[in-house]
Amino acid sequence: MIVAAANYTWYVARAGGMLAFALLSASVVLGLLLSGKAKLERWPRFALEDVHRFVGLLAGSFIAIHVGALLVDSYLPFSLRSVLVPFAAPYRPVAVAAGVIAAELLAALAITNRYRSQLPYRFWRRAHYLNFAVWLLALVHGLAAGTDTTSAWALGLYAVSAAAVAGLTARRVLVAMPTAGALALRLWPGTAALVTAELVVALALGPLGHNTG
Repeated sequence: MIVAAANYTWYVARAGGMLAFALLSASVVLGLLLSGKAKLERWPRFALEDVHRFVGLLAGSFIAIHVGALLVDSYLPFSLRSVLVPFAAPYRPVAVAAGVIAAELLAALAITNRYRSQLPYRFWRRAHYLNFAVWLLALVHGLAAGTDTTSAWALGLYAVSAAAVAGLTARRVLVAMPTAGALALRLWPGTAALVTAELVVALALGPLGHNTG
């Protein structure tokens, strides 16, 4: 299939956005595994931490590719203001604003990570929780602004990513609760993952999804 030259930047923008979300989801999953004191066979903790940092940096790189391609694309008139100021975009301003805020929060978190040794640990740890907000905003952005939302592969990516994050988050919360029993640890993470995946699919096929090619 030959793709017209005029469409190259649009395809790069779409691919960059989807890869950025996939990597961001992987980073959140790795962070949850680390916070849960995960013990993976043949995978030392320091290696998991290195992969977590690398995946986060890679996600930021693909966000830059996504934004850069939108700026030079001729299909939609995105300007520098559109990608920096929330609600200023000419296309689905609310959905795009979610992505803008997510990217700017991620940049702020990258700065706190860079100067982690110079910041109070409590401040850094609380700021680190904003990664959940970044991921959730990115999910909303992808579902509501992405032109591939209702495609089977994109819908699968969103549903699986949401299920993984929800399930691990539920497990992390339960592990921290002294009253949580073994049955709850077995039941609730899977339930949270399933319900979240179903909600994402319902939103994608309902109020947030759209078909534009």
